[in-house]
Amino acid sequence: MTITPDPGADWVVRGTDRDEYTEVMRVVNEALLIPERPEEREHLVRPFMDAEGYDRVLVAVDGDEVVGTVNGFAFEMTMPGGPRAVTGVTGVGVWPTHRRRGILSAMMRRQLADVHARGDRYAALWASEGAIYGRFGYGRAATEMETFVRAPHTALRPDAPRDPDLRVRLADPGQVRPDLERVHREVAAVQVGQFQRAAHWWDRVLRDVPGAREGRGPLRAVVVGGPRGPLGYALYRTRGEREQDGAHGEVHVKEITATTPAAWTALYEHLFGRDLVGKVSFEFLALDDPLRHLLLDPDRAAPTLYTSLWLRLVDVPGALAERSYSVPFEAVLEVTDGYAPWNAGRWHVKADTGGARVEATDADPDLSLDAAHLGAAYLGQTTLDGHLRAGLLTEHTPGAVERLDRALHRARAPFCGLIF
Repeated sequence: MTITPDPGADWVVRGTDRDEYTEVMRVVNEALLIPERPEEREHLVRPFMDAEGYDRVLVAVDGDEVVGTVNGFAFEMTMPGGPRAVTGVTGVGVWPTHRRRGILSAMMRRQLADVHARGDRYAALWASEGAIYGRFGYGRAATEMETFVRAPHTALRPDAPRDPDLRVRLADPGQVRPDLERVHREVAAVQVGQFQRAAHWWDRVLRDVPGAREGRGPLRAVVVGGPRGPLGYALYRTRGEREQDGAHGEVHVKEITATTPAAWTALYEHLFGRDLVGKVSFEFLALDDPLRHLLLDPDRAAPTLYTSLWLRLVDVPGALAERSYSVPFEAVLEVTDGYAPWNAGRWHVKADTGGARVEATDADPDLSLDAAHLGAAYLGQTTLDGHLRAGLLTEHTPGAVERLDRALHRARAPFCGLIF
C-alpha cells in the first residue's frame, strides 16, 4: 500500500526492501546526527536487520530519493498481565530538507494502521526528542535512572543478604553467554518493560568493537551463581586513571540484573570491590533498583532521572481488557485519538485483578482523556492525577481518576534498560 496524504504532496509513503536499506540508513544517520557514514556502519547493521526483516520498515520517497523512514521491531515484551506482542518503534527520521511537510505524521499514521492490522495492541519507543511523540498518541510510561557512587561511599549495609554458597566469576561475555541469556530470560518474563532477546539482540548487546568503548576497556561479564545455576550478572567496562593523589579509575556498568537478593548483594560487592577505582557508574537502573536500599548511605547514589519507554495503546479496548488490575474498577472512559480513530469513543470498563471487560457504550462518561494519557499510565508508574491537575483531561465523576490510578498501580517499577 502506498499513501499520499495530500494530493499536492510531492512524496509518498510506502514499504521498502533489503536493496533500499542503505538509503534508509542514510536518512537515519543524518536525522539522528550519527557521525559514521552508512557504508561505515553497514557491516554492523545488516546482520541485525537481516534477522529482524525489512517488512516493517516504511519510507517516504520524493521521486527516487528516500526522504523519511520509520521501523518497528517485533518484540515479546512483558506488560501488566503477561508477555504481549509489541512493536518497538525505531529508526525514525526525516531528511533535513523535507521537514515540516507532514512526512513524519504520514509515516506514523501509516505505521499505526499497519500495527493494528497485524493485531499488535501496543507500540513502544525511546524518544530522541520528547516533544515529538505525544501528538501521535504515545505517553511517557517509564522513568529510569542513572547514577554513580564514589569509592569512599560504596559500603553496603551490614544486614545486606549474603549467601556463602554463591560464587562470582569474571569472564569474557562470550564465555558465559548462556548464563547471561538464562538469567535475562527469567527476569524478562516478569519485569514489565523488558523484552525477550533473540540471538541477534544478544549479539548487539555483547558487541565489543573499540568504537563502542568510549575510551574504556573491553566489555566484561561478572556472573553470580550457586547450586541452582546462574542467579545474576553485570556487564561493565573499566577505565584506568591516575592523578597526583592516587588512582581514580572508573567502573562503568552497562547492565546489571539478578533473580535473588543475595545475588544483587554479591554483584554490587564485586563492582565496588575493584581495586584502583574511584567511581562506579550505572547507565540504566530501575527507579526501585536494590542499589539505593543496599547502600549504607543511599544519598551517595543521587539519581538522574530520564524517560525511557514511551507507550502507545494501538488497540485501547483490547489493551485495557487484557491488563491485570490491582483493585476492581468500573467506569466509562471517553477516549480521543487523532491517529488511531478506531480507538475513539466511549468505553465501559469493568475490571478486576484478572482482567477487564471493555465494551463500547453511549453512557455518559466518568472520565474524558486522550489515548496518550492511557499509554502513559498503562505500565503502572505514571499517574493520571498529574494530568488531571494540569488540566489535560476531564473528570466528570469525582474520584474517577483516583480510582483508575489505584487500579492501574503496580508495586514494581517498569524497566527496559536497553535502547532500541
